[in-house]
Amino acid sequence: MSMINLKVNNNEVEVEKGSTVLDAIKTLGIKIPTLCHMYMGNNGDIRNCKGTCRVCMVEDEKWGELIPSCSIEAKEGMSIKTHSQKAIKARKTVVELLLSDHPQDCLTCDRNNNCELQKLAAEMGIERVRFNGAMSTYPVDESSPSIFRDMDKCILCRRCVTACNDMQKVNALTPVDRGFDTVMSTFFKKPLNETDCTHCGQCVAVCPTAALTEVKDYHKIWSLLEDKSKYVVVQTAPAVRVALGEEFGLERGEVATKKMVGALKALGFDAVYDTNFGADLTIMEEATEFIDRFTKGENLPIITSCCPAWVSFVEKKYPEHLNLISSCKSPQQMFGAMAKTYLSKKIGVDSKDIVVVSIMPCTAKKYEAKREEMGRDGIQDVDIVITTREFAKMIKEAGFNLNSMKEEDFDNPLGESTGAGSIFGVTGGVMEAALRTSYEWVTGETLDSVDFHEVRGIDGIKEATVNLKGKEVNIAVVSSLGNAKIVMDNIKEGKCNYDFIEVMACPGGCINGGGQPSIKADLEAIANRTKGIYSVDAKKTIRKAHENPMIKQLYKEYLEEPSSHLAHELLHVNYKK
Repeated sequence: MSMINLKVNNNEVEVEKGSTVLDAIKTLGIKIPTLCHMYMGNNGDIRNCKGTCRVCMVEDEKWGELIPSCSIEAKEGMSIKTHSQKAIKARKTVVELLLSDHPQDCLTCDRNNNCELQKLAAEMGIERVRFNGAMSTYPVDESSPSIFRDMDKCILCRRCVTACNDMQKVNALTPVDRGFDTVMSTFFKKPLNETDCTHCGQCVAVCPTAALTEVKDYHKIWSLLEDKSKYVVVQTAPAVRVALGEEFGLERGEVATKKMVGALKALGFDAVYDTNFGADLTIMEEATEFIDRFTKGENLPIITSCCPAWVSFVEKKYPEHLNLISSCKSPQQMFGAMAKTYLSKKIGVDSKDIVVVSIMPCTAKKYEAKREEMGRDGIQDVDIVITTREFAKMIKEAGFNLNSMKEEDFDNPLGESTGAGSIFGVTGGVMEAALRTSYEWVTGETLDSVDFHEVRGIDGIKEATVNLKGKEVNIAVVSSLGNAKIVMDNIKEGKCNYDFIEVMACPGGCINGGGQPSIKADLEAIANRTKGIYSVDAKKTIRKAHENPMIKQLYKEYLEEPSSHLAHELLHVNYKK
């Protein structure tokens, strides 16, 4: 490892060759403001750092010049001054210029108190907008069921473009026009729903202002909770319970399941259920489908279908390979289908009077719920989808504090789940859950150790081989659409030898979904949420989906067996080009 030496504020600093000036400054614990600077990807290996915003300016004392510290490589013998009057004035002026072309609606803005521009202005002591002049104005884009675009609030940091193009390889966003008219937009300025957008929401997750936000649907729920003619049920995804607490001061990754359920019951939902039940049900159907296709050697590799952004990606980029996608609906949609049919009959409430609300870490789930395939006879499986952030807003609007909520348990019959269902929230979780069931079904043997460590971790592509009764099964776990593209290109070129592939659109899985708290979640947050998910699994008495007593009851009373005619009618779907 080659090292270089330089001075920062007259302190000797040694950093690895190739480090930026900002990296060198950080070794002294000094904070330099940034906006465009951001690390993305599974291991922080994708950097949005083009020096475009100029908020990170410092002074090169040797030349007396100001330089953007985030994009200039540290050189041997440099002497950097971080807090010269010249540098501080430059940084402050840049932020003031950004504010001069920014709507002054902070009190009613969706990102109020969670806006990086607002925070920087406060830290720099900016108390008024000094510069007056023309302001950029653009029509808002409300075309997407998942993502709302208000480019009046765009500060040209290009994070969304890097997330969409370099990390996700979707290429729906791009810089448009020049000079004062420059804005981050879509190709030919098309509405978002006319692009290749997959609704993954990673652009939302990295936006420092409210230029990109999720479509808000939580306000629709308030009136429904008071409508006595409706039976309103709610399901919560596994990743929600390890992130919701962050909005209320809990440690990142802290499991808040019982308090979350308590909050939902206090809000007035008629029943509170668990998407993990739907995840266990998904494993019953998906493991059956995998074993059938693997035995026959047909339509391999089978690829998971739990992630709607991933399904959308295949539909738009690789439609010729839609036959490889599992026909199983996602846990969200399976739960909705069971609520509108099985639960409807069980509690004696007409399906048209049951409202299914989903709380998800994902913006793409909003799009998924509205797909015409996700329902029957004009009744959708899921009626309203809100993100973890929207749920936190509901709790706060009600005047509740999650920390002081009474701890409650999920209701039944759709609230019982296993450890296998809980790990759907992390990359590798669906694969591990499927292997636990597939192994026992194929071999007829009890799996002593249910932990498949080879499919765990945040790496973008993980590979392993599992022996099923003398037959080797080659598996892969893929995280982020950029890595999924690598695998799909190999399949397209005939270079793939996998039998079973799990794909999650977001780096790290659903715990890092576009609807999670803490915009700009870092690797530490993702690691802590992952740890929380696995702790839920480890503490479960039952950790295999096929051993869930409520799942067994569901098949006995209603579905008969996995892959039955009724199961296919309600729990499976055929995707179209």
